[in-house]
Amino acid sequence: MDNDTHVETIILLSHKSPDSVINVTVEFGEGEGKVPLEAIAERAKKYQPKPKITYKMIQEYVEKNYGFKVHTAYIAEVKRSLGLTMHDAPNAVEGLKHPRKRPPKEKVEAITDTLKYFEVI
Repeated sequence: MDNDTHVETIILLSHKSPDSVINVTVEFGEGEGKVPLEAIAERAKKYQPKPKITYKMIQEYVEKNYGFKVHTAYIAEVKRSLGLTMHDAPNAVEGLKHPRKRPPKEKVEAITDTLKYFEVI
């Protein structure tokens, strides 16, 4: 027997007036019964999405910290080898004109360290 369970749900959405309303008054600041603003700001930081790391940011970091440039194809190859998600490139072609070149070891290490720095891996 299959252990996977599949459930489908259909929901009807409608515009309906609420049955009741609850008014809540919140006071911010310091003191008893007040919500401190610092606590709200700290909690909000946990829910902020991480900034998107671009190939340009990776290239700049590698050049600044390792002293050499890396091609975007090398970055893509390292990401692919690590199993990271890849987005479809708008300029992608169906067939490659040349086989993919494996980046040199020092560039793979620099790109991998950079991905760790940006917390991608």
